[in-house]
Amino acid sequence: MTPDNHAIAVMVLTVFALLLFTRDRIPLQTSALVILCLLAIGFEIFPYQYFDLELEKTINFQSIDFFHGFGHEALVAVCALMVMGSGLVKTGALEPVGNALTKLWKWSPTLSFLATLMLTGLLSAFINNTPIVVLLIPVLVGVALRTQSNPSALLMPMGFASSLGGMATTIGTSTNLLVVSVAAELGLAEIGMFDFFAPAMFSSIIGVAFLWLVAPKLLPKREVLLHNSSSRVFTAQLVVQADSPAIGKTLSELIALTNGEMTINKVRRSATAVVMPMSDVVVLEGDKLLVHDTPTKLKSYETATGTALYAKNQQVDADHPLQDEEDHQVIEIIIDQHSPLLGRTLQSTHFIETYRMITLAVHRQGDQIKEMPRGIGHLRLKLGDILLAQGKREDINTLKSLHEFLILDSVIDLPTSKKAPMALGVMAVVIIVAALGILPIAVSAVVGSLVMLLCRCLTWNDISRSLSVPVIMIVVASLALGKAMTVTQSSDVIAYQFVSLTTGASPMVILSGLILLMAIFTNVVSNNAAAVIGTPIAVSIATSLNVNPEPFVLAVLFGANMSFATPMAYQTNLLVMSAGNYTFMDFMRVGVPLTLLMWLSYSLLLPLIYTL
Repeated sequence: MTPDNHAIAVMVLTVFALLLFTRDRIPLQTSALVILCLLAIGFEIFPYQYFDLELEKTINFQSIDFFHGFGHEALVAVCALMVMGSGLVKTGALEPVGNALTKLWKWSPTLSFLATLMLTGLLSAFINNTPIVVLLIPVLVGVALRTQSNPSALLMPMGFASSLGGMATTIGTSTNLLVVSVAAELGLAEIGMFDFFAPAMFSSIIGVAFLWLVAPKLLPKREVLLHNSSSRVFTAQLVVQADSPAIGKTLSELIALTNGEMTINKVRRSATAVVMPMSDVVVLEGDKLLVHDTPTKLKSYETATGTALYAKNQQVDADHPLQDEEDHQVIEIIIDQHSPLLGRTLQSTHFIETYRMITLAVHRQGDQIKEMPRGIGHLRLKLGDILLAQGKREDINTLKSLHEFLILDSVIDLPTSKKAPMALGVMAVVIIVAALGILPIAVSAVVGSLVMLLCRCLTWNDISRSLSVPVIMIVVASLALGKAMTVTQSSDVIAYQFVSLTTGASPMVILSGLILLMAIFTNVVSNNAAAVIGTPIAVSIATSLNVNPEPFVLAVLFGANMSFATPMAYQTNLLVMSAGNYTFMDFMRVGVPLTLLMWLSYSLLLPLIYTL
C-alpha cells in the first residue's frame, strides 16, 4: 500500500508530535497546540480530498474539522468527570475511606495492605485516580509510621493499583473514554461501560498479587520525608532586619555562630546587586543570605544568627510572624497538577493573605535553586516543588478543608462536610444511568456536575481549577492527529507495515505485539496520544487480517494504560515519586516487571475471551 503526500506528512507530523510530547522543557499544552496549528495550516494550504465509502462520494476535507475535538463527546465526558471528581474531593466524600483504612491497619498490616490495593483499584474504576492517590498518600505514610513498616514499600504499589483499576470501565480513565469514542466513530459497535470488565478484572488480580507480594521486596527502603523533613534540602533566604545583631558582623563570624555548619551561597543587597560570599564581607541591614539546608538547620541558623527566614517580597513583621509558637505548625505542600500555585508565584496568588500561611523555603527535586533575586514570593513554582510553610493549627486545618493542596505533615486530619453524601449519591446516579444506557456518559456527567453545583458541593472556582488545560489540549491534539491519520489512510499504511513485519504470525501474536507497542509508547509519550493514534491503527490491522476488531481496540486500551515504567508516564506517578522519595530506577525496578506481567496476561486473556 503506497501512501500519498498527505499521508506521509501526517505520519511525519505524528512522529514529531510523539517526540515533542516527551520534551520536559516544553509545556504539554504548548506542544499540543503546536501540532493542532500545524495540522490546520497544512491542510488549509494543501487541500485534501478523500472518498467517503458511506456517502459514496468525494469530500473536500475542511481544516476546521481538526478543532472539533474541543466539542468531542469524549472530551466533554473527561472534563465533566474531572469536575465531579473535584466535587468528591471538595466535600470530603472519600475521607471515610481513609479513616476506615487507618483503623483496619491496626488489626493486620499485611491483610490491610491487600485491602488497600483492592479498594484503590475498585474506586479507580469509577473515579479519577488522582484524588484517590492524594487521599491515600498521607494515610499510608501514617499507618506505616505507627506499624514501624517501610512507607516507600507501600506508596508506589498503591499508585499502580489505581492505574490497574482504571482499566476496568469506560470511565476509569480518560484514555478509555477516548479509545471507546474513536472506535465508535470508526464504525465499531459501541463498547459498554462494563464490556471489558472481565479481562481487566482477571489481569488486575494478577497485578495486585504482584504489587502485594513482590513489589515491596523490589523497592529499596527509602526515608519518606512526609512526616519529617530532616533530610530534604530546601532553598531559603535569611533576611537581616533593622534590629538584627548580625549587622556589622562578617560572614565568617555569622558562620561561626552556627558552629561552622551554615554555607552562604549568595548575598543579595538589592534586586540587582549581588555580593560574592567572601568570608570578610560585612553584613548590612536588608541583606538576604541565600542558603540551602534542611528545615531544622534553617530554623537553627535563623536563631543563631539573629536573622529571619524571608517570605514574600517584604520584611517579616508582626502581622506575618515566623517564630515558633505553641499553636504554630510547619507543614509541606506539594505543587501537584491541580494546585492553584502551579506555574504561578506566591505573590500573584496572595498566598499569605488568602491562606494565612508563611512560606519559609522551597525544595525542588533534582534542580537546586541557584538564586531568588526577589525572594520566594516571586519564584515561579513548578510541578513537584515542595513548599515548607508555617501557620497556626486552625489555619492549617482550614487549608486542608479546602482540598486545594496536597499537604504532607505528621497529622492525618481528614475533614468531611455535610455535602459528602450528596456528592457520593450524585456520582453513583451518574454511573448507574450511564451503565444502563439511559444517557451517554458525557450527558450524565455534565448533568451530575450541574447538580453538584446547584447543591453547593462545588463552586465555579472549583470547576475552573478542576479542568486541566494540559489534559484538554492533549486530548484535542490527539483527536486531530487520529482524524488526520484516518482521513489520509495513514493508519492503514502503518497497519499494513505492521502486518507485513509479522507475516506468517497468528492474529494472537499480532495482538500481543500491538499491546506491547502501546505499552512502550505510553511510557514515553502521553497515554491519551498513544490511545487515539493507536485505535485507528488497531482497526486497520483487524480489517487487514479479516478478524474481529474489538480485541485489537482493547489491546490499545489496555496497552495505553500501562503507564508503570517511568515516573513521567502518568500524573499519579509524579505524585507518588515526590511523596515516596523514589528515583527513576525505582519505577523501572517495579514498573517494567509489572508491564511485562500485564502484557502477558492480556495477550492470553483477550484471545480466550474474544474470537479472533
